[in-house]
Amino acid sequence: MISISHENDYIQTAVFGEFTLQDYREFEQAVLYQSEFHGPVALLFDLHEMLSYTLDMALEEIKFVRAHGKIFQRVAVVSSDQWVTWSAWISRLFTDAEIGMFTDADDAKTWLAQESAPDGSN
Repeated sequence: MISISHENDYIQTAVFGEFTLQDYREFEQAVLYQSEFHGPVALLFDLHEMLSYTLDMALEEIKFVRAHGKIFQRVAVVSSDQWVTWSAWISRLFTDAEIGMFTDADDAKTWLAQESAPDGSN
């Protein structure tokens, strides 16, 4: 199950239980809408309640990020799972977005609220 909300400056997405293809397609629609009407997308992806994901969802994620990776500005991922961390690292190959890994959602929100330094450092 997925929960998506539009906050002031970012999209907050939380996954509970199994992350399915249907969930990911709902996420894609929210991101594409945000990009089209509000510009580059900042995202808080809270995966600490995710128990598993389907293979078709993982393949769709790769396709989507390869096709639309340029629309992401900053992505904060909340998880303590090493596989999720590894997946986020792989996603960096397909996007210019800053990706931050966090174990606490409040830290992720604080990071998203910070402006990037002009030289790309935080």
